[in-house]
Amino acid sequence: MNTKRYLCWAAEATFCALVTGCAAFSRGPILPPEPLPTASILDLHCHVGGVGAGGSGCYASPKLLQSSKMGFFLRSFGVTRKEAQEHGDALCAERVSQALAASRHVNRAVILALDGPVDTGGNLDLARTQLYVPNEFVAALAAQHTNLLFGASINPYRPDSMARLEWAATNGARLLKWVPSIMLIDPGDERLTPFYQRLAGLRLPLLTHTGFEHAVPGAKDEFCDPERLRLPLSLGVTVIAAHASWPGHHHGERDVDRLARLMQRYPNLYADISSLTQINKLGALRDVLRRPEFRHRLLYGTDFPFVNMPIMVSPWYFPLNLKFSQMWRISRIRNPWDRDVALKQALGVPAEVFTQAEKLLRWDCVTEPRLPEPAGEVLPERRASGGMR
Repeated sequence: MNTKRYLCWAAEATFCALVTGCAAFSRGPILPPEPLPTASILDLHCHVGGVGAGGSGCYASPKLLQSSKMGFFLRSFGVTRKEAQEHGDALCAERVSQALAASRHVNRAVILALDGPVDTGGNLDLARTQLYVPNEFVAALAAQHTNLLFGASINPYRPDSMARLEWAATNGARLLKWVPSIMLIDPGDERLTPFYQRLAGLRLPLLTHTGFEHAVPGAKDEFCDPERLRLPLSLGVTVIAAHASWPGHHHGERDVDRLARLMQRYPNLYADISSLTQINKLGALRDVLRRPEFRHRLLYGTDFPFVNMPIMVSPWYFPLNLKFSQMWRISRIRNPWDRDVALKQALGVPAEVFTQAEKLLRWDCVTEPRLPEPAGEVLPERRASGGMR
Protein backbone atom coordinates (compact mmCIF):
# COMPACT_ATOMS: atom_id res chain seq x y z
CA MET A 1 0.00 0.00 0.00
CA ASN A 2 1.56 3.31 -1.06
CA THR A 3 1.60 6.33 1.25
CA LYS A 4 -1.16 8.23 -0.58
CA ARG A 5 -3.58 5.29 -0.50
CA TYR A 6 -2.74 4.64 3.15
CA LEU A 7 -3.48 8.25 4.12
CA CYS A 8 -6.80 8.14 2.25
CA TRP A 9 -7.71 4.91 3.98
CA ALA A 10 -6.73 6.33 7.38
CA ALA A 11 -8.78 9.48 6.76
CA GLU A 12 -11.84 7.44 5.76
CA ALA A 13 -11.46 5.16 8.78
CA THR A 14 -11.09 8.12 11.12
CA PHE A 15 -14.17 9.80 9.63
CA CYS A 16 -16.24 6.64 9.97
CA ALA A 17 -15.07 6.19 13.55
CA LEU A 18 -16.04 9.75 14.41
CA VAL A 19 -19.48 9.36 12.85
CA THR A 20 -20.03 6.04 14.62
CA GLY A 21 -18.81 7.45 17.93
CA CYS A 22 -21.03 10.51 17.68
CA ALA A 23 -24.02 8.31 16.86
CA ALA A 24 -23.27 6.12 19.87
CA PHE A 25 -23.03 9.06 22.26
CA SER A 26 -25.63 11.26 20.61
CA ARG A 27 -27.78 13.22 23.04
CA GLY A 28 -30.16 14.49 20.37
CA PRO A 29 -31.44 18.07 20.17
CA ILE A 30 -31.39 20.28 23.25
CA LEU A 31 -35.20 20.52 23.22
CA PRO A 32 -37.72 18.82 20.91
CA PRO A 33 -37.68 20.84 17.66
CA GLU A 34 -40.83 22.82 16.92
CA PRO A 35 -42.22 23.92 13.55
CA LEU A 36 -41.03 27.35 12.52
CA PRO A 37 -43.54 30.19 12.82
CA THR A 38 -45.41 31.09 9.68
CA ALA A 39 -44.65 34.79 10.19
CA SER A 40 -41.39 36.20 8.89
CA ILE A 41 -38.56 36.46 11.40
CA LEU A 42 -36.73 39.57 12.56
CA ASP A 43 -33.00 39.46 13.31
CA LEU A 44 -32.46 41.64 16.35
CA HIS A 45 -28.66 41.76 16.21
CA CYS A 46 -26.89 42.55 12.93
CA HIS A 47 -23.70 44.56 12.51
CA VAL A 48 -22.57 46.88 9.74
CA GLY A 49 -19.42 48.91 9.45
CA GLY A 50 -16.57 49.66 7.13
CA VAL A 51 -13.27 51.33 6.46
CA GLY A 52 -14.47 54.93 6.45
CA ALA A 53 -15.09 55.10 2.69
CA GLY A 54 -17.86 56.83 0.79
CA GLY A 55 -18.52 59.49 3.40
CA SER A 56 -19.89 56.95 5.88
CA GLY A 57 -18.20 58.49 8.90
CA CYS A 58 -17.20 55.00 10.05
CA TYR A 59 -13.86 54.61 11.75
CA ALA A 60 -11.61 51.63 12.41
CA SER A 61 -8.35 51.99 14.26
CA PRO A 62 -5.20 51.68 12.14
CA LYS A 63 -4.33 48.46 13.98
CA LEU A 64 -7.75 46.96 13.22
CA LEU A 65 -7.61 48.07 9.59
CA GLN A 66 -4.26 46.38 9.07
CA SER A 67 -5.29 43.18 10.82
CA SER A 68 -6.76 40.07 9.23
CA LYS A 69 -9.93 40.63 11.29
CA MET A 70 -11.06 43.47 9.03
CA GLY A 71 -10.58 41.30 5.95
CA PHE A 72 -12.64 38.49 7.49
CA PHE A 73 -15.29 41.02 8.56
CA LEU A 74 -15.69 42.47 5.06
CA ARG A 75 -15.60 39.11 3.28
CA SER A 76 -18.43 37.88 5.47
CA PHE A 77 -20.57 40.59 3.88
CA GLY A 78 -19.35 39.48 0.45
CA VAL A 79 -17.27 42.63 0.12
CA THR A 80 -13.53 43.03 -0.50
CA ARG A 81 -11.37 45.85 0.86
CA LYS A 82 -11.03 47.19 -2.69
CA GLU A 83 -14.79 47.20 -3.23
CA ALA A 84 -15.36 48.96 0.09
CA GLN A 85 -12.86 51.65 -0.84
CA GLU A 86 -14.25 52.09 -4.35
CA HIS A 87 -18.00 51.91 -3.60
CA GLY A 88 -18.16 53.02 0.03
CA ASP A 89 -19.10 51.36 3.30
CA ALA A 90 -22.80 51.37 2.36
CA LEU A 91 -22.01 48.39 0.14
CA CYS A 92 -21.93 46.14 3.23
CA ALA A 93 -25.50 47.11 4.11
CA GLU A 94 -26.60 46.64 0.49
CA ARG A 95 -25.29 43.06 0.60
CA VAL A 96 -27.13 42.48 3.89
CA SER A 97 -30.35 43.79 2.38
CA GLN A 98 -29.94 41.56 -0.70
CA ALA A 99 -29.31 38.45 1.40
CA LEU A 100 -32.33 39.18 3.58
CA ALA A 101 -34.50 39.63 0.49
CA ALA A 102 -33.40 36.15 -0.65
CA SER A 103 -34.06 34.51 2.73
CA ARG A 104 -37.06 32.20 3.13
CA HIS A 105 -37.43 32.83 6.86
CA VAL A 106 -35.84 36.14 7.92
CA ASN A 107 -37.05 39.26 6.18
CA ARG A 108 -35.74 42.12 8.36
CA ALA A 109 -32.76 42.88 10.54
CA VAL A 110 -31.87 45.60 13.03
CA ILE A 111 -28.52 46.98 11.88
CA LEU A 112 -26.49 48.45 14.69
CA ALA A 113 -24.56 51.67 15.06
CA LEU A 114 -21.64 51.64 17.48
CA ASP A 115 -20.54 54.68 19.46
CA GLY A 116 -17.12 54.80 21.10
CA PRO A 117 -15.51 55.99 24.33
CA VAL A 118 -15.42 59.73 24.93
CA ASP A 119 -12.71 61.99 26.33
CA THR A 120 -13.04 64.46 29.21
CA GLY A 121 -14.69 66.94 26.84
CA GLY A 122 -17.32 64.42 25.80
CA ASN A 123 -15.92 63.98 22.29
CA LEU A 124 -15.16 60.69 20.59
CA ASP A 125 -11.78 59.52 21.84
CA LEU A 126 -10.12 58.07 18.73
CA ALA A 127 -7.07 57.00 20.72
CA ARG A 128 -9.24 54.48 22.58
CA THR A 129 -11.70 53.67 19.78
CA GLN A 130 -11.37 50.41 17.89
CA LEU A 131 -14.52 50.72 15.79
CA TYR A 132 -17.06 53.50 15.34
CA VAL A 133 -20.25 53.31 13.28
CA PRO A 134 -22.22 56.59 13.41
CA ASN A 135 -25.97 56.82 13.93
CA GLU A 136 -26.42 59.07 10.90
CA PHE A 137 -24.87 56.44 8.62
CA VAL A 138 -27.03 53.61 9.96
CA ALA A 139 -30.23 55.66 10.01
CA ALA A 140 -29.68 56.62 6.37
CA LEU A 141 -29.15 52.97 5.42
CA ALA A 142 -32.37 51.98 7.17
CA ALA A 143 -34.23 54.76 5.36
CA GLN A 144 -32.94 53.41 2.01
CA HIS A 145 -33.70 49.73 2.62
CA THR A 146 -37.12 48.66 3.86
CA ASN A 147 -35.78 45.42 5.33
CA LEU A 148 -33.15 47.16 7.48
CA LEU A 149 -34.10 48.78 10.79
CA PHE A 150 -32.13 51.41 12.68
CA GLY A 151 -30.38 50.37 15.88
CA ALA A 152 -28.83 53.46 17.48
CA SER A 153 -25.78 53.69 19.73
CA ILE A 154 -25.11 56.63 22.06
CA ASN A 155 -22.49 56.97 24.76
CA PRO A 156 -24.48 58.52 27.63
CA TYR A 157 -21.38 60.37 28.87
CA ARG A 158 -21.57 62.69 25.87
CA PRO A 159 -22.79 66.13 27.02
CA ASP A 160 -25.42 66.11 24.24
CA SER A 161 -26.47 62.48 24.79
CA MET A 162 -30.09 63.43 25.47
CA ALA A 163 -30.31 65.40 22.23
CA ARG A 164 -28.74 62.48 20.36
CA LEU A 165 -31.28 60.15 21.94
CA GLU A 166 -34.17 62.36 20.79
CA TRP A 167 -32.68 62.50 17.29
CA ALA A 168 -32.39 58.71 17.16
CA ALA A 169 -35.98 58.23 18.29
CA THR A 170 -37.25 60.78 15.78
CA ASN A 171 -35.38 59.05 12.99
CA GLY A 172 -36.80 55.61 13.55
CA ALA A 173 -34.48 53.93 16.04
CA ARG A 174 -35.94 50.63 17.29
CA LEU A 175 -33.43 50.11 20.09
CA LEU A 176 -30.21 51.40 21.60
CA LYS A 177 -27.02 49.32 21.41
CA TRP A 178 -24.13 49.39 23.89
CA VAL A 179 -20.92 47.47 24.27
CA PRO A 180 -20.01 48.90 27.69
CA SER A 181 -16.58 47.28 27.83
CA ILE A 182 -15.30 49.11 24.73
CA MET A 183 -17.50 52.23 24.99
CA LEU A 184 -16.30 52.54 28.60
CA ILE A 185 -19.81 52.88 30.04
CA ASP A 186 -20.65 51.77 33.56
CA PRO A 187 -24.33 50.77 33.30
CA GLY A 188 -24.64 51.02 37.09
CA ASP A 189 -23.49 54.65 37.24
CA GLU A 190 -26.28 56.61 38.95
CA ARG A 191 -25.36 59.71 36.91
CA LEU A 192 -27.06 57.94 34.01
CA THR A 193 -30.46 57.97 35.74
CA PRO A 194 -31.96 60.83 33.63
CA PHE A 195 -30.78 59.10 30.45
CA TYR A 196 -32.41 55.84 31.51
CA GLN A 197 -35.62 57.60 32.44
CA ARG A 198 -35.86 59.17 29.00
CA LEU A 199 -34.97 55.85 27.36
CA ALA A 200 -37.84 54.21 29.22
CA GLY A 201 -40.15 57.07 28.28
CA LEU A 202 -39.31 56.62 24.60
CA ARG A 203 -39.87 52.86 24.97
CA LEU A 204 -36.51 52.13 23.38
CA PRO A 205 -35.06 48.80 24.51
CA LEU A 206 -31.41 48.74 25.52
CA LEU A 207 -29.51 45.94 23.78
CA THR A 208 -26.29 45.74 25.73
CA HIS A 209 -23.35 43.36 25.53
CA THR A 210 -22.97 41.15 28.59
CA GLY A 211 -20.18 38.73 29.36
CA PHE A 212 -16.63 38.93 28.09
CA GLU A 213 -15.72 40.68 24.84
CA HIS A 214 -13.16 38.77 22.75
CA ALA A 215 -13.53 40.54 19.41
CA VAL A 216 -11.88 43.78 20.55
CA PRO A 217 -8.61 43.89 22.55
CA GLY A 218 -8.40 45.92 25.74
CA ALA A 219 -12.08 45.58 26.65
CA LYS A 220 -12.99 46.55 30.21
CA ASP A 221 -15.08 43.47 30.93
CA GLU A 222 -16.21 44.49 34.43
CA PHE A 223 -18.62 46.92 32.75
CA CYS A 224 -20.36 43.92 31.12
CA ASP A 225 -21.21 42.26 34.43
CA PRO A 226 -25.00 41.63 34.29
CA GLU A 227 -25.35 42.84 37.88
CA ARG A 228 -24.59 46.38 36.68
CA LEU A 229 -27.93 46.33 34.83
CA ARG A 230 -29.96 46.64 38.02
CA LEU A 231 -30.15 50.42 37.69
CA PRO A 232 -31.75 50.64 34.21
CA LEU A 233 -33.99 47.68 35.04
CA SER A 234 -35.22 49.33 38.22
CA LEU A 235 -36.03 52.48 36.23
CA GLY A 236 -38.26 50.60 33.80
CA VAL A 237 -35.91 50.24 30.83
CA THR A 238 -36.46 47.12 28.75
CA VAL A 239 -33.01 45.54 28.72
CA ILE A 240 -31.84 42.85 26.31
CA ALA A 241 -28.65 41.11 27.43
CA ALA A 242 -26.77 40.36 24.24
CA HIS A 243 -25.38 36.81 23.97
CA ALA A 244 -27.11 35.86 27.24
CA SER A 245 -23.88 36.79 29.09
CA TRP A 246 -21.85 34.03 27.44
CA PRO A 247 -18.97 33.71 28.14
CA GLY A 248 -17.88 35.57 31.26
CA HIS A 249 -17.61 35.43 35.02
CA HIS A 250 -17.44 37.96 37.84
CA HIS A 251 -16.87 37.59 41.56
CA GLY A 252 -16.55 33.82 41.33
CA GLU A 253 -19.82 33.34 39.42
CA ARG A 254 -20.57 32.73 35.78
CA ASP A 255 -22.23 35.74 34.18
CA VAL A 256 -25.04 33.55 32.82
CA ASP A 257 -25.88 32.56 36.42
CA ARG A 258 -25.86 36.21 37.49
CA LEU A 259 -28.14 37.04 34.56
CA ALA A 260 -30.52 34.18 35.42
CA ARG A 261 -30.87 35.52 38.97
CA LEU A 262 -31.82 38.95 37.60
CA MET A 263 -34.39 37.33 35.31
CA GLN A 264 -36.28 36.14 38.37
CA ARG A 265 -36.63 39.68 39.70
CA TYR A 266 -37.07 41.86 36.60
CA PRO A 267 -39.77 40.99 34.03
CA ASN A 268 -38.33 43.69 31.74
CA LEU A 269 -35.09 41.74 31.26
CA TYR A 270 -34.52 39.62 28.14
CA ALA A 271 -31.56 38.00 26.38
CA ASP A 272 -30.76 37.36 22.76
CA ILE A 273 -29.28 34.12 21.43
CA SER A 274 -26.91 35.74 18.95
CA SER A 275 -23.50 34.03 18.72
CA LEU A 276 -24.53 31.12 20.98
CA THR A 277 -23.78 28.57 18.24
CA GLN A 278 -20.21 29.83 17.72
CA ILE A 279 -17.43 27.34 18.23
CA ASN A 280 -16.07 29.32 21.18
CA LYS A 281 -19.47 29.10 22.93
CA LEU A 282 -20.35 25.43 22.53
CA GLY A 283 -22.68 24.53 25.37
CA ALA A 284 -24.07 28.06 25.67
CA LEU A 285 -27.31 27.42 23.80
CA ARG A 286 -27.94 24.23 25.80
CA ASP A 287 -27.38 26.20 29.00
CA VAL A 288 -29.94 28.94 28.31
CA LEU A 289 -32.57 26.76 26.63
CA ARG A 290 -32.74 24.32 29.53
CA ARG A 291 -32.92 26.90 32.32
CA PRO A 292 -36.42 27.87 33.47
CA GLU A 293 -35.33 31.46 34.21
CA PHE A 294 -34.85 32.11 30.48
CA ARG A 295 -38.19 30.67 29.39
CA HIS A 296 -40.17 33.27 27.39
CA ARG A 297 -37.23 35.71 27.70
CA LEU A 298 -35.10 34.76 24.69
CA LEU A 299 -34.96 36.67 21.41
CA TYR A 300 -33.63 35.70 18.00
CA GLY A 301 -30.44 37.33 16.73
CA THR A 302 -27.51 36.24 14.57
CA ASP A 303 -24.59 38.59 15.34
CA PHE A 304 -24.15 38.87 11.57
CA PRO A 305 -21.63 38.85 9.90
CA PHE A 306 -19.97 36.42 12.34
CA VAL A 307 -22.72 33.87 11.67
CA ASN A 308 -21.54 33.87 8.04
CA MET A 309 -18.00 32.79 8.95
CA PRO A 310 -17.84 28.97 8.56
CA ILE A 311 -14.88 28.81 10.91
CA MET A 312 -17.04 30.40 13.64
CA VAL A 313 -20.45 28.78 13.10
CA SER A 314 -21.12 25.41 11.51
CA PRO A 315 -23.64 22.59 11.98
CA TRP A 316 -20.64 20.24 11.99
CA TYR A 317 -19.79 21.51 15.49
CA PHE A 318 -22.88 19.72 16.87
CA PRO A 319 -22.33 16.00 16.16
CA LEU A 320 -23.76 15.03 19.55
CA ASN A 321 -27.03 16.87 18.88
CA LEU A 322 -27.61 16.41 15.16
CA LYS A 323 -27.61 13.46 12.80
CA PHE A 324 -25.08 13.36 9.98
CA SER A 325 -27.89 13.92 7.46
CA GLN A 326 -29.03 17.02 9.35
CA MET A 327 -25.54 18.50 9.52
CA TRP A 328 -25.04 17.85 5.82
CA ARG A 329 -28.40 19.34 4.85
CA ILE A 330 -27.93 22.48 6.97
CA SER A 331 -24.36 22.99 5.80
CA ARG A 332 -25.62 23.06 2.19
CA ILE A 333 -27.98 25.98 2.80
CA ARG A 334 -26.39 28.98 1.12
CA ASN A 335 -28.37 31.83 2.63
CA PRO A 336 -26.74 32.70 6.00
CA TRP A 337 -30.03 33.55 7.72
CA ASP A 338 -31.81 30.43 6.50
CA ARG A 339 -28.81 28.34 7.53
CA ASP A 340 -28.80 29.90 10.99
CA VAL A 341 -32.54 29.41 11.48
CA ALA A 342 -32.30 25.78 10.34
CA LEU A 343 -29.43 25.09 12.74
CA LYS A 344 -31.13 26.68 15.73
CA GLN A 345 -34.47 25.04 15.01
CA ALA A 346 -32.82 21.64 14.70
CA LEU A 347 -31.05 22.17 18.02
CA GLY A 348 -34.39 22.90 19.68
CA VAL A 349 -34.82 26.68 19.84
CA PRO A 350 -38.55 27.16 20.57
CA ALA A 351 -40.71 28.77 17.89
CA GLU A 352 -41.59 31.70 20.16
CA VAL A 353 -37.93 32.78 20.29
CA PHE A 354 -38.04 33.55 16.58
CA THR A 355 -41.02 35.94 16.98
CA GLN A 356 -40.52 37.45 20.43
CA ALA A 357 -38.57 40.52 19.26
CA GLU A 358 -41.58 41.86 17.38
CA LYS A 359 -43.38 42.37 20.70
CA LEU A 360 -40.59 44.43 22.22
CA LEU A 361 -39.47 46.77 19.48
CA ARG A 362 -40.79 50.27 19.14
CA TRP A 363 -43.41 50.11 16.37
CA ASP A 364 -46.47 52.17 17.25
CA CYS A 365 -44.53 55.33 18.12
CA VAL A 366 -42.09 55.35 15.19
CA THR A 367 -42.58 58.21 12.76
CA GLU A 368 -41.30 58.60 9.23
CA PRO A 369 -37.53 59.19 9.45
CA ARG A 370 -36.42 62.81 9.19
CA LEU A 371 -32.72 62.88 8.45
CA PRO A 372 -31.16 66.28 9.07
CA GLU A 373 -27.56 66.97 8.21
CA PRO A 374 -25.27 64.60 10.10
CA ALA A 375 -24.25 65.96 13.48
CA GLY A 376 -21.57 63.39 14.25
CA GLU A 377 -17.81 63.74 14.35
CA VAL A 378 -15.88 64.66 11.23
CA LEU A 379 -13.28 61.92 11.06
CA PRO A 380 -10.08 61.83 9.05
CA GLU A 381 -10.40 60.36 5.57
CA ARG A 382 -8.38 57.28 4.70
CA ARG A 383 -6.15 56.44 1.81
CA ALA A 384 -7.00 53.48 -0.34
CA SER A 385 -4.40 51.43 1.52
CA GLY A 386 -6.36 51.88 4.75
CA GLY A 387 -3.85 54.17 6.47
CA MET A 388 -4.60 57.54 8.00
CA ARG A 389 -3.91 60.70 6.04
